[in-house]
This record gives sequence, structure tokens and C-alpha cells, in this order.
Amino acid sequence: MRERRAVVRTLAPPLVALAIVLAAWEAVTRALAIPAYLLPPPSAIAIAADAHAGSLGQGILTTARAALIGFGLSAVFGVVAAVVLASSRLIERALYPYTVFLQTVPIVAIAPLLVVWFGPGLRAVALAAFIVSVFPVIANTFTGLRSVDPALRDLFRLYGAGRLATLTKLTLPAALPQIVTGLRIASGLAVIGALVGELFAGFSEDAPGLGILVMSSSRQLRTDLLFAAVLAAVALGLALFGAVNLLGARVLGRWHPSEKAEPFESRNQ
Repeated sequence: MRERRAVVRTLAPPLVALAIVLAAWEAVTRALAIPAYLLPPPSAIAIAADAHAGSLGQGILTTARAALIGFGLSAVFGVVAAVVLASSRLIERALYPYTVFLQTVPIVAIAPLLVVWFGPGLRAVALAAFIVSVFPVIANTFTGLRSVDPALRDLFRLYGAGRLATLTKLTLPAALPQIVTGLRIASGLAVIGALVGELFAGFSEDAPGLGILVMSSSRQLRTDLLFAAVLAAVALGLALFGAVNLLGARVLGRWHPSEKAEPFESRNQ
């Protein structure tokens, strides 16, 4: 019963706010007679989504596959790269500036090269998702590894723990909250990278992704379908973020106070 009440308290406010926004959107577009190609009402978007449910579903699957591959690569590579960077000040000074390159160079400037090097399709799109999402994992993991309590490091050194034992039993567990934070950020960015990659990589091997649907509906002035495709991409990003968030809460909830702490208001009631 308490869990149900907690779920209701969590979901009710955003759902009520969403209903109010949609109702106001519908009323304004109809009252002002706004052309549908400029701003379609939510009812028109729902009709377009229903009429093109098959292509939207295929687009979600295609984009999700590329986003998941890119996100998985960024998770593995990001953590490993951060461990290597944190292992030595010399390595950090030599290589860390180049990781910032992944964050500062626009993906629209790299995506055409990916198509040239790897061809159109899944590989280029997944690599675009990887490039966009890897830096938050590196940066947050590196910060967590370098933020370990020095007293604990000295204690491990006092008892003769080697570098591998210190890494697996101290620094990585201590950095886990920052790693999860980086993965949460990367999950949403992976979807964005996949959408941008699809704009340059063209059709995938199976079906066009959401990025292709966005571009084609925009060219045809099908704004209702454009909104439906964008909302499908938002839903995909939220689903991936929710999965990572749930996994992080399960892992950290057993021992880390960030997942156990109650909201400030509830503590003072």
C-alpha cells in the first residue's frame, strides 16, 4: 500500500501538469485557428501517430538499436579510459585534453566523415551516438576516481594492497555514484547522437530511424507527423534514462545515502 501511494505521489503531479498543458495547447490552436503546418493540435498529432504507428514503431526500434550500441560502447570505453587517465598524472596531462575534443567538436561536423569511413547504416549511426555520449562517462568517472578519500588510500597502502586491489576494492566502488551519474547523462545523449547520425547516414539496413522520419516529414510539411516522431524520440530517451536510473538506484540503494535520502520537505513534515 505504501509503495502504491509513493508511486501515485511521484507520477500524479507530472501527469496532471501534462494534461493541463495538452488541454491548453489544444484550446489555443483551435481558438486562434493556427494552421496545422505551423502548430498542429495534440489531437492531430495523435491521429498522425496512429496512422503511421508501423513506421514509428520501426523507427523507434532502429534508432534504439543504434543508441543502445553507442551507449554500451561509451559505458565500457568511458570507464576504462577514466581508469587509465586516473592511474597517472603524466597520462592525465597527456591525454585528458583530447577527451575534451569529443565534447567540443559538433557531431554534425564528424557525422559525414563517419559515413565516408564506415558507410551508411548502423555502424555510422552507432558511432555518432558513441561520440556524443562518451565524454560524460569519462569526466564523471575520472572525477569519482580522483575524489576517493586520501585516508582510505593510505590505509590500503599501509596494508600492502596492490594497484589492482585498490582499484577494484576501493576506487571503483567509491566512484560508483559518479559513474552512474555519467551513465544517466550519456543515456539521453546517445539518443540525440543516433538521431543526428541518421540525418547523415541515411537509411539503416532494416528500416528508417526516427531521424529519417523527422527529416522526411519536415520536408513534406507534415508537422503533425514531425511532432509524433519527435515525441517518439523523447519517449525513447526517457525509457533509456529510466532504465539506467532504475539500475543505478538498485545498485546504489543498498549502501549509498544519495539513493536513501528522503526529500527535504518530507523530512521536515
